[in-house]
Amino acid sequence: MAVLGIDLGGTKLALAIFAEDGEIILKESFTLRNRKGPEVGKLITEKTVKFINYSNLQGTQINSIGISVPGISYIKTGTVWAPNISGWENYSLLREVKAISGNIPVTIDSDRACYILGELWKGNAQGCRDAIFLSIGTGIGAGILVNGEILRGSYDIAGCMGWMALKGPFDKKYIRCGCFEYYASGKGIANVAREFLEDQKDYNGELKEKQIEKITSYDVFTAYDNGDPLASRVIKLCVELWGMAVANLVSLFNPEKIIIGGGIFGPAIPLIPEIKIEAVKWAQPIGINQVSLDVSGLAGDAGVYGAGFLALKHKQESNLQNQPDV
Repeated sequence: MAVLGIDLGGTKLALAIFAEDGEIILKESFTLRNRKGPEVGKLITEKTVKFINYSNLQGTQINSIGISVPGISYIKTGTVWAPNISGWENYSLLREVKAISGNIPVTIDSDRACYILGELWKGNAQGCRDAIFLSIGTGIGAGILVNGEILRGSYDIAGCMGWMALKGPFDKKYIRCGCFEYYASGKGIANVAREFLEDQKDYNGELKEKQIEKITSYDVFTAYDNGDPLASRVIKLCVELWGMAVANLVSLFNPEKIIIGGGIFGPAIPLIPEIKIEAVKWAQPIGINQVSLDVSGLAGDAGVYGAGFLALKHKQESNLQNQPDV
């Protein structure tokens, strides 16, 4: 049995055909190139057809399709909300893909859920029943595995960690993306650097040479590695907030493992020991000394592996349901 995993991000689309044991048969990535709304849907369906046809020609028929989306997947309606894709406030993605998939079943879930599923299948959460993937990239989210099952919440929104309140008082600038994400995501790191630059008039370091509106998290990490004091101040704040978030996850869910991934980890991997030190200050003291903090074992492929595992699980569960009673 082969399955197709599809991982939609804010800027790219990745597809992979997996054998049942997790071996990749074919994998490709495509940039979205500023596509919006139905254009993104069309890209997904075109590439899905391409992969189905390839699989048929190779004699490895795809039996199930799983899709990871960067936002909220509403299970009951098959619609998705993806804030980084214009026109995807309530997009009927399931209907579009089913229209071209024939009899192949299609399952959609959030990227955060797929990240932890990918790690559970082939990454650093293998063998875990209670684990969390804390994704820190353009945005922030958490895939939460409890007793071997994804925690979804009443309306499929569980794990939207960007809105975790970690710093008071409330400011209207938090409304769009949440307090945590405003400061400590990829975009947040650039936000904070700009605010510090505007406040610190006597600063003459590396970031001063950049156009303030074009500063990125990459610029901040480069300056940090070079000992820049303003960049060090930005990263110190992020470490504090990442540590507080880890502490809250430990105290709420008592996981055996927290995996930190996303585009920022990456360059922030060397900071994990400092994040653990900060988390110890805030967390339930027994739980924080039992949990292990790790990086993704799949790096940028966690989403596509998770989508593949989502497809595999759906097919296996369907087969069990269709077995005749003995």
